[in-house]
Amino acid sequence: MSTTNFPSPSEETKAPMPQKSTPTKNIVIGVLAAGILGMGGYMAYDKSDKNTTIQQQETTIAKVSDEKSNLQSSFDASLARLDSMKTENTNLNGQLADKNNEIAKTKAEIRTILNKKNASAAELAKAKTLIASLNDKITSLEADVARLTEENQNLNNDKMALTQEKEKLTQDLATTTEVKQNLEKKVDVASTLNASNITITPVDVRRNGKEKVSTTAKRVDKLLVSFNVSNRIAQAGSTDVYVVVIGPDGKPITGGSETFDTRDDGSKTYTAKLPVDIETAKSKNVEFAFAPGSSFQQGSYKIQIYQNGFLIGEGVRELKKGGLFS
Repeated sequence: MSTTNFPSPSEETKAPMPQKSTPTKNIVIGVLAAGILGMGGYMAYDKSDKNTTIQQQETTIAKVSDEKSNLQSSFDASLARLDSMKTENTNLNGQLADKNNEIAKTKAEIRTILNKKNASAAELAKAKTLIASLNDKITSLEADVARLTEENQNLNNDKMALTQEKEKLTQDLATTTEVKQNLEKKVDVASTLNASNITITPVDVRRNGKEKVSTTAKRVDKLLVSFNVSNRIAQAGSTDVYVVVIGPDGKPITGGSETFDTRDDGSKTYTAKLPVDIETAKSKNVEFAFAPGSSFQQGSYKIQIYQNGFLIGEGVRELKKGGLFS
């Protein structure tokens, strides 16, 4: 065993030795630190840049959304103008069909763009142009509607004036027609013939053919009726004169059931219908011979003469019973 105070070789080996920093190691550490700092700065810059980009995108989206909303409002306003015109001028739609078709196509194209959820700025710009074009067409349409409305109003005024004129003419015509009818009635009544110089002659026809006037009923074979007719305003031409013979029993003596119309007493059966040719303002003689189906009876025979529905004359002839030797 050694008794010296110096350490042994093994002890010297175990004792820690101080280490010295080398230049290379310091460089590496510096580079790494700079890299870490640079990466942190880049990450911070990149994050800031992304935030800026996102904000810009959000701003752009908001701007596009606002523009789309404004375009929709403008489009709705245009549609409201159209609806107002259609409501007020439904009757003019047919006359404006061509422009309505153009407007319908423009509306459809605008709706297609505005209905897109992600419409691009270019599409919205196109929609804006189309809405401007639509408003121009609507303005033109409004002008046409105003013009056509004025024309229609003028036509309605003309129609109203013509209707009033027609009503006045109709009233005047009705008045004129009534006056004319009244005048015709007056002329018709005034043109009725007058019967005058009525004679009723009872005639006895002998076996030799000679005729002799007789007032004895049993000897009379016929009644010869004669009268004149005339009228100052009657038109020349043929007219019918009706003769009614009423026997002593008060009944008309007729050969049938034919009738004629009177103005006051309705229909009457007649004994004879005599066509008479008359001349204006000239007298015409008419003769009529009447013989009953059986012998004449004692009493009064009344002769009534009618023309134009009026009784224009009458006469009476009395036939006697006669004596034993008459």
